[in-house]
Parts: sequence; C-alpha cells; structure tokens
Amino acid sequence: MEMMDSGHWLPVAFTVLMGVAVLAYVVLDGYDLGVGILMADADDAQRDRMVASIGPFWDANETWLVLAVGLLLVAFPVAHGMILGALYLPVAAMLLGLILRGVSFEFRAKTEGVQRRWWNQAFIAGSLLAALAQGYMLGLYVLGLPQGPAAMAFGMLTGLCLAAGYAFIGAAWLILKTDGPLQAKAVVWARRTLGLAALGMVAVSVATPLASGRIAERWFALPELFLLAPVPLMAALLFGIVALALRGLPRADDRWSWVPFAGAVGIFVLGFHGLAYSFFPYVVPERLTVWEAASAPESLMIILVGAAVVLPLIAAYTLFVYRVFRGKATELRYD
Repeated sequence: MEMMDSGHWLPVAFTVLMGVAVLAYVVLDGYDLGVGILMADADDAQRDRMVASIGPFWDANETWLVLAVGLLLVAFPVAHGMILGALYLPVAAMLLGLILRGVSFEFRAKTEGVQRRWWNQAFIAGSLLAALAQGYMLGLYVLGLPQGPAAMAFGMLTGLCLAAGYAFIGAAWLILKTDGPLQAKAVVWARRTLGLAALGMVAVSVATPLASGRIAERWFALPELFLLAPVPLMAALLFGIVALALRGLPRADDRWSWVPFAGAVGIFVLGFHGLAYSFFPYVVPERLTVWEAASAPESLMIILVGAAVVLPLIAAYTLFVYRVFRGKATELRYD
C-alpha cells in the first residue's frame, strides 16, 4: 500500500520540481537571452554595459535548464526519449545557439576592433537562435508534437513571439539595471516588443484548446470557466499596467523602474501556470501521463533525495548572486 502511494505522489512531486526548474529558466535565462537579442540595436559602449548587466548572473540562470532536462531524463525517461526524439533538430539548434553565446561571451572580452565586432554578432546570433528554437519547441509541444507544414508554421510563429517575449523581459531588465541613454533606449525596446509578447501569449492560449478537446473541456466547462477566468484577466491587467508604466519611464529619480520587470515576471508566471494546468497530468501531450512515464518508485525515491540537496543549493546560489550584484550595472571590467 505504501509503495502504491509513493508510486502515485512521487511522479507528481517530480512534475512540480521540473515545472519549477523550467519556470525559473524561462524567466531568468529569458531576460539575458533578450539582452543578447537587443544588442543588435546598440552601439559598442551600450553593448559593454548590457553585457555587464547580465555577466554575474547568466551562468547561474542556465543551470536551471540543466536541472530541468536532468529531472526529465531520470524521472521520466520514456517521455524524455519521445520529446527529444520529436524535437531533436530544434534541440540541436538551441544547443548550438547556447554554445555560440558562451564562446562569444568569453572571446569578445579578449579581442578588439573587427574581431570583437564579429564576436558581438556571434553573441547576438546565438541568443536569437536559442530563443527561436525554444519558441519553436513550445509551439510543437502545445500542438502535441505533430509533424507537417501547419505545425511547422505555428512553431515558427511561437518562435518569433517567444523571441519577442524574451526581448521584452530583457528590455525590462535593462530598465531596472541601467540608467541614462541606455535606460531610455530600453524603454523604447520594451514598448516595441510588448505587443508581440502579448500576441504570442494569445496565440498559444487559442491554439492549446483547439488542439485538444480535453484541454478545452478543462477551461470552458462550468464552473471551471469562472474559476479560471482570473488567470487571463490578471495577465491582461499586467500587460496594461506595464504599458502604462512605460509611458512614464524613464524618470529622473528612477522611481518605478522596477515595474516593467516585475510585470514581465508576473506575465511569464501566469502563462506558465496556464500551460501547466492545461497539460497536467500528461508529460507528453495526450499520449503519456506522468504516472505512465515515471521511473520505478524505488529509483524516484533515491533521485528525490539528491534533488532535495541540489535544488536548494542552486536556489541559494542564485539568490546569493542576485543579492551581491544588486543595484545598477557598472562599467564592464575584466581585470
């Protein structure tokens, strides 16, 4: 009886842990990918300041992706094979983008002149490639991992919208972490990308119930329709608050500069909450539940002990870094 109970709650516990890791990655690495994308519209001095704003954090941010993929592999190996088997090309593109970012981030600091400009372009390209690949994978996952021209077209649309969403939260981060002309430019970037981020959230929200009758029933049956209505309404309210805040920014006293980033985090959290509610208990949409995909309870219990040690350490390190390097980003230095 005890083993049957653990066989029921352990997969759910690992689903929650994996969800926390994915959400942390999307928010934290989302803004530094966005900063990388926005560097395409910045001059050399602004690019140095933008790199300085993400430099202390981006390694810790990407750790959450490693944790999420690791949990998927050890806790849900069957789902790991099915998802990566269907998405191996965009996964390869994402890894290529992340590697390109990592290499160019280091080499841009060691070079000057033309070579530095090339490494800057490589950093921008890597950031954009990783964001597009993640958005493409999100689009196909929402539709249930189908193949075909229509699914590819929707994946491309979500790829563009997620890249715009990352650029939006990246601009919000720069409003929070910088001042002067760069902060003013970040406000313009945030205004331009806010609408595309909203379009992406609407596209995923419309496509998800259309792709699955089960998900449509979960959202639009009564009384769920009224109980869940606050989720999209709060998201719309946050979009409105951010748009209103951006009209008055930047301010000479830097007041309210935290509002766009806080609003962006809230929007990402609400969007993730909607997806999690839609797909649970399926880990592979409409094919495999978390209980069908889970490893043996004995294995999950051992892995849970390791996760109970590793996850708090990553969270503590992340909080420590953000506390140490709080405040405005300063001049970029490598000595």
